[in-house]
Amino acid sequence: MTTRLGFQIPNFSFPDVPTAALFDQVAAIASRAENAGFDTVFVMDHFYQLPMLGSPDQPMLEAYTLLGALAARTKRARLATLVTGNTYRNPALLAKIVTTLDVISGGRAMLGVGAGWFEPEHVGYGFDFPPIGERLSRLEEALSIIVPMLRGEKPSVKGRFYRAHEALNSPAPIQLGGPPILIGGSGEKRTLRLVAKYADESNLTCAPAEIPRKLEALARHCQDLGRDPHTIGKSWLGSFIVAPTHERAETLRNDFLARRGMRWETLPEPMREIVNRALVLGDPDTVGERVQREIVGPGLDGVVVNLPADAHAEGSLELVAATLRKALG
Repeated sequence: MTTRLGFQIPNFSFPDVPTAALFDQVAAIASRAENAGFDTVFVMDHFYQLPMLGSPDQPMLEAYTLLGALAARTKRARLATLVTGNTYRNPALLAKIVTTLDVISGGRAMLGVGAGWFEPEHVGYGFDFPPIGERLSRLEEALSIIVPMLRGEKPSVKGRFYRAHEALNSPAPIQLGGPPILIGGSGEKRTLRLVAKYADESNLTCAPAEIPRKLEALARHCQDLGRDPHTIGKSWLGSFIVAPTHERAETLRNDFLARRGMRWETLPEPMREIVNRALVLGDPDTVGERVQREIVGPGLDGVVVNLPADAHAEGSLELVAATLRKALG
């Protein structure tokens, strides 16, 4: 199963929701997403909120604890991070965590993983944050442990960064062959090569205009490694604001910014351009046409959306799901 319509929960700040009610709110959103037709529910693997979404001290729940709880509140949707920062967990432990999620969820886990990138939380939590080249080398070495553990093997690795000795993983995952692996990121030289070598799915985080070039790079790596690129699911992650009218979508954007201390009317033009590039915004027809042109057209299989402005609002998930189902065909 390839992610065709995925939903990511990127923030845990909701109007008038106290901490004691926070999980119930998140679980309700996940259940609504599943009922609206999203095939996969993702959460971010972060400890501090990201800059465009809010301030660092806004609420963030630990990803795998949350996914385990969501497994009990959902029935059909796959559950995963988008994506796990490889720098945050020992790889053998990560394989055990994802396997446990697969068992708890009845075979609905997927491992989303990437090299890790958000330096402030590495500094704050004391995680090593080497240069990107080393982080990618760590990811590749971690996958040499994780992949066989998820596939029922007992790997022994004595690498530069990680070690494992006949690492047991019992009980085994419920899914035959283990949970699928999604690698997030768009680096053409190394990240997409890791996709070709290890992954079942690729999630791109680039500007839509760059998608054709990324797919060409992935195809070249597949050719080098003797793999059919059609065996890899390909999706794109985007932040969406969809409303019945374009004017209403703009109002939702402005309200979202206002809650973060910014007024659209007074934002400098360069900042407005950054916000506009970061959002897919508009009425269903406008958004659907853009998805068909920029996502489906270049050859992607699916789209993963987050709704930072109004995921909690009645009807928001349902509207974007209907819009995207129509666009994806």
